[in-house]
Amino acid sequence: MEYKNLDKALAFQDLTKLTRVSLKNNMSAKRIAKYTATAGGGLTYNYAAMPVNSEIVAKLQELCDEQELVEKYVELLSGEMMNTGEKRLVLHQLTRGNCTGSTVIADDENKDEFYKAQLERIRDFSERVRSGKIKGCTGKKFDTVCQIGIGGSDLGPRALYLALKGWAASEGVKTLRAEFISNVDPDDAAAVLKTIRPETTLFILVSKSGTTLETLTNQMLVTQTLKDIDMSKHLVAVTSKTSPLASSPDVLDAFYIDDYIGGRYSSTSAVGGVVLSTAFGFDTFRELLDGAHEADNNALNGDITKNAAMMDAAIGVYMRNVLGYGQTAILPYSQALSRFPAHLQQLDMESNGKHVNRFGQKIDYKTGPVIFGESGTNGQHSFYQLLHQGTDVIPMQFIGFRNSQSGLDAIVKGSTSQQKLNANLAAQIVAFALGKDDEDPNKQFDGERYSSLLYADRLTPRVLGALLSHFENKVMFQGFLWNLNSFDQEGVQLGKKLATKVLNGCEGDDILKAYADMLM
Repeated sequence: MEYKNLDKALAFQDLTKLTRVSLKNNMSAKRIAKYTATAGGGLTYNYAAMPVNSEIVAKLQELCDEQELVEKYVELLSGEMMNTGEKRLVLHQLTRGNCTGSTVIADDENKDEFYKAQLERIRDFSERVRSGKIKGCTGKKFDTVCQIGIGGSDLGPRALYLALKGWAASEGVKTLRAEFISNVDPDDAAAVLKTIRPETTLFILVSKSGTTLETLTNQMLVTQTLKDIDMSKHLVAVTSKTSPLASSPDVLDAFYIDDYIGGRYSSTSAVGGVVLSTAFGFDTFRELLDGAHEADNNALNGDITKNAAMMDAAIGVYMRNVLGYGQTAILPYSQALSRFPAHLQQLDMESNGKHVNRFGQKIDYKTGPVIFGESGTNGQHSFYQLLHQGTDVIPMQFIGFRNSQSGLDAIVKGSTSQQKLNANLAAQIVAFALGKDDEDPNKQFDGERYSSLLYADRLTPRVLGALLSHFENKVMFQGFLWNLNSFDQEGVQLGKKLATKVLNGCEGDDILKAYADMLM
């Protein structure tokens, strides 16, 4: 297996010499039908509004083959040490199913069996909570679950919970309300605590190390605020086997993750599994895992035209390193996905926002783009003006569904709300691609604003799992193309260390003290 920088790949050098594609000169119904790749789990990827043609796609295939994307993915799945910075395996795909059949042994245990065992424990625990067999300290059944975590312990699980609320309500799924406390800002916890009944709330404390300062601070704030509650009957932990929380008498139970599951990749582990299974039932979480597993399997296809994650990744690298675009907008036309762009910000920018390759050597080409987004149609009345007529071209990834989750709708002026939503989505893709000529410069739209579309029939747990996996695998493939280690995050650690230094009196650092004195 060869690991080399993107600019050393012969196919990439060829790619930079190809003629740029004009959407205005190439868009057609035939193109839209052809430029489609399956993503698994009921999800489809369409890239007709991206500036590629058959010649560029063929060269992207060569690039993926030269950089051995599928082979490296198989190595990752088989338990090779892929997190070179921390000398760790990368096993988040294994939490939703084994794609290769290979046995992964680490820490003297079969990791496939380890994750399956945790799933069974989550199933048993969530069923006992939901049935009322496990009750709070006053003998009342739990009706609310509150997750305390930060970063990947919050963003992914929160986004998935919000994405499934409408589906669960429409399907008649018994749902426990979920809340999340993440920010060390005490106002975050205060706002949540005002809305819950402590005696019927189960808290989930998520910290792999058991020492995460922000998370433990929030735990103590909750404990001190709810003085009349025996928190040992209301608190479970998601942590590692070796953390202080694993055997703490202050928790009702503990569920395990390990060092091979990075925070931003942890939503399909116990980090997301406990809260989602308790809120919606284990069967819902199992469907989400199955959708993610389907997408993981689809990502093993070596044909880029049949592998949505690989195609998305390769086009993204083309946009970044050949066309020079430094941002990507994530635009889900589903209010249920309102927090999904925030999760993808962390997933993408923490994974591939790197300036050294996987060997720690400086690179001299651009890597991960800036990610931002908002749900449609709200975004249309926010930042779309710049997307349409601004001086920067910002590629976009739209997400849409033929049908709503709720089924609740009304016909106004001959069409339903869902039809209006999707009419807006279709219109935006075409408006961005083709633009509009006008004698008035204020009404002139240049077009050639590029976008892709991920779509499905309806946002269900299976589709949501596939959507999550699609982006995780896209980020992974882009890391392979750029020759990055997408699985550590040293940029996060420096700020934490300096914050600790401030709390210790700045330790003689005058610059830190000058800022600290303004604020503390």
